[in-house]
Amino acid sequence: MYKHLIVPLDGSALAEAILPLVAQLARKMQARVTLLHVLEANPPQEIHGERHLTSEAEAVAYLEQVKEKYFPAPIEVRAHVHETGVRDVAQSIVAHASEFDNDLIAICTHGRSGLTGFLFGSIAQQVLNLGRTPVLVLYPHKLEKRGKFDCINLLVPLDGDPEHEQGFRVALQLAQTCAASLHLVMVVPTLSTLPGEQAATATLLPGTTNAVLKINQELGQRYLRELNRSAASTTTPITWEVRRGDPARAIVKAARQAGSDMIVMGTHGKSSMDSFWSGSLTPKIASRAHIPLLLVPVGER
Repeated sequence: MYKHLIVPLDGSALAEAILPLVAQLARKMQARVTLLHVLEANPPQEIHGERHLTSEAEAVAYLEQVKEKYFPAPIEVRAHVHETGVRDVAQSIVAHASEFDNDLIAICTHGRSGLTGFLFGSIAQQVLNLGRTPVLVLYPHKLEKRGKFDCINLLVPLDGDPEHEQGFRVALQLAQTCAASLHLVMVVPTLSTLPGEQAATATLLPGTTNAVLKINQELGQRYLRELNRSAASTTTPITWEVRRGDPARAIVKAARQAGSDMIVMGTHGKSSMDSFWSGSLTPKIASRAHIPLLLVPVGER
């Protein structure tokens, strides 16, 4: 499983909301943690309504305080400040993850421009697109209310694409590490929730389209059943279901009903043209679910 986590911090309380989750995962996985602050060129005076870190000394003192507050022994933690001001923070985070041989980047996301800005316009999504390292993102509101993270049930959205099964494999490893269960979900649209050109086709051929969707539902059930069987050698409890409707809404509803603590999914990032995984699905899930979302890069970039 993951052995070295890197956590970019900007000095704000919002960014720190992911730290209790990181500490618990590091403890369960016996992983090291690197706390990172990247000094910006021409930085703003405030960030998220708080004073911005603008000097190396200030950033070093801040990261040391974070270490003492969130990471008790025996978790191995180091702090690193990139002292030369940069213009591209996301690129610097990816470069540090590669340099330090990190295998997971954990970051809070708090968009400023509505739904699309929530994830895909944020540093978190830029980091995912620029690198090949899995990214654990969190919208802080929900975790602040819960106060802690319990790795008990992980939800894995799937669409039948073998590439996206990488999310399932990662979730299975994490479930074994945390002694958690898995819940697999596939969503087949209804006539009213088909996207774009498919919706236009459905208007012209509603009977045929509905028949195809029902066949897809049966194929989805068969696919998840076989995927479950492929993991029969493990002791991880696995449940699965095929839902109908809007993918993002159905996935979030399934996570809530299953009591899931995290959603784990393979993704191509926003550069993908795939109708299920591109566009706004991932930020829609993140903004509605308000639980940690582990994004596992798949395919070619």
